[in-house]
Amino acid sequence: MDWIKIEQPGQIEDIKLQSKEKPVLIFKHSTRCSISGMTLERLRRNWKSEDFEKLTPYILDLIANRELSNQIAQEFGVFHQSPQIILIKDEKAYYDTSHMGINYPDIMKRI
Repeated sequence: MDWIKIEQPGQIEDIKLQSKEKPVLIFKHSTRCSISGMTLERLRRNWKSEDFEKLTPYILDLIANRELSNQIAQEFGVFHQSPQIILIKDEKAYYDTSHMGINYPDIMKRI
């Protein structure tokens, strides 16, 4: 699975614009958390190449980019958690969950 890395503040505006065309998934990942690593691996194992047609996946290393993580939480009106997924459509977050609530089938049925 090819995640697009979020490393610059301007990417948040790009994500909002892209979400007008198709949903965007943001995965906020803590490289220091075993639950986050396990969750990311589960998503990667289940991801299918045709899923790229349904949504655009982004990943944020929140340890390296804490300010961007805070900016995302503020911009989309969600509480910061880790690990966390946020689904965005039409520039707004319409679903977010964290920890063991993150699962591939649930994400796919929401897009």
